[in-house]
Amino acid sequence: MDVELRGITKRFGPVVANDNVNLTIRGGEVLGLLGENGAGKSTMMNILSGLYSPDEGEILIDGKPVVFEGPGDGIEAGIGMVHQHFMLVPVFTVAENVVLGVEPTGRLGYLDLKKARAQVDEINKKYGLRVPADELIENLPVGIQQRVEILKVLFREADVLILDEPTAVLTPQEVEEFFGIVSALRDSGKAIVFITHKLHEILAISDRISVLRQGAITGEGDPKELDEEKLAEMMVGRHVSFAVDKAPAQPGEEMLTLDGVTVLDDADEKVLNGVSFTVRSGEILGIAGVQGNGQTELVEVITGLARQNAGKLTFAGEDISHASVRDRHFRGMAHIPEDRHRMGMVDSFNIAENMALNSYYDEAYAAPFGSINWPRVHETAAAFCVDFDVRTPSVFLPGGSLSGGNQQKMVVARELERQTRLVVASQPTRGVDVGSIEYIHKRLVESRDEGDGVLIVSSELDEIMGLSDRILVMFEGRIVAEFDNTGGKADRNQVGLAMAGATGGEAAA
Repeated sequence: MDVELRGITKRFGPVVANDNVNLTIRGGEVLGLLGENGAGKSTMMNILSGLYSPDEGEILIDGKPVVFEGPGDGIEAGIGMVHQHFMLVPVFTVAENVVLGVEPTGRLGYLDLKKARAQVDEINKKYGLRVPADELIENLPVGIQQRVEILKVLFREADVLILDEPTAVLTPQEVEEFFGIVSALRDSGKAIVFITHKLHEILAISDRISVLRQGAITGEGDPKELDEEKLAEMMVGRHVSFAVDKAPAQPGEEMLTLDGVTVLDDADEKVLNGVSFTVRSGEILGIAGVQGNGQTELVEVITGLARQNAGKLTFAGEDISHASVRDRHFRGMAHIPEDRHRMGMVDSFNIAENMALNSYYDEAYAAPFGSINWPRVHETAAAFCVDFDVRTPSVFLPGGSLSGGNQQKMVVARELERQTRLVVASQPTRGVDVGSIEYIHKRLVESRDEGDGVLIVSSELDEIMGLSDRILVMFEGRIVAEFDNTGGKADRNQVGLAMAGATGGEAAA
């Protein structure tokens, strides 16, 4: 099935999200769709899937104009969208999630779960998805949950699959497996739209690439004739540096020290096992590791969101083992959480309110009778948006209305635009375009150069290698290796081997 968008324009008040967009999607092909945060990628795909109606333009399927009154019409026409944030019911099984809304029934109209499981197993086998039909969603890793979302659209017999940031939460190993699935779908004749910010991925998986900038198509090409530098320039309209520009670190006093920190999960298994290390002022310490090896629990303990079962934490020479989150904030600890929706923002709060979430109680925002100085909050939020290029026409719009990358920049701006002594950044550039990554990295280096200790936790090895002055590797809840990365001298292969559990590195604990 071939789909064509002609002259698509979509406005939200004064904002033009899509401006006379022309795009062709062909069966048996992966179309890579690239663009900055807020460039209009998701809006255009929401129009294609029937979630939005265009203000101007038309959609043609196999040369015939169609009009979608809602997402049901898009599904009926064979268009399925896998959203960036999963839309699954955690306490339902895989099969129950897949058939939700289109449940197969037997005699007397009763739900036929046996038939549902058989249909899921058939799709599983055809495309090599390997998803357990009877397992609860809450028990599955994110990589398998991603496959469940694909199962859902295939179950509805979609011929066009829109994949919106499909690898944002996947490990490198899961990405490789996912690419195999995408290739199998393409080879079966499906049309795939692959939306991502990751330039190396779009070059690896796409047959053709289209670039959106400020709502309009600004470039198209064959990935065999393009490279990351050319794509980045097409995206942002200027040269983008992929190397992190930083002088050698000047480490000072011990800012954060962990001594024998151990954390048990609900089954009394050690998710952190005697973790000890120090972050000094004026340095960036990177924590590398495949997701799920204790990094989340480590950050939660450091920031006060969880309590250790054993061990001690010291911040600027003072014991904070039992200090509250707010106390750590007052001491100068900033926290960029790995999951902005669960821990970094409130979707229904406006942007200004989200910018003040961790400081509305500070003296800077104090007003008479214990109230909040809202004009100052609004003024400060507007300045933060300008400084961090958070693209919005107003700070009074809901935070949830921003694109994913702009949401991330909103959270990063809130944490870095205040007096800090320690920055704890977990997946700081997840879902962010290359231009914004460059800027966030620059600001983290500036924090280091101003004397902050900076702790980076990232599943992106390139980010760890580029930013860190020292690198620690976590595996199964322990620090298994340490590397000096002064001048980028750490061996990438050795770091990768340590991430996989092999021994190595300059020090191990």
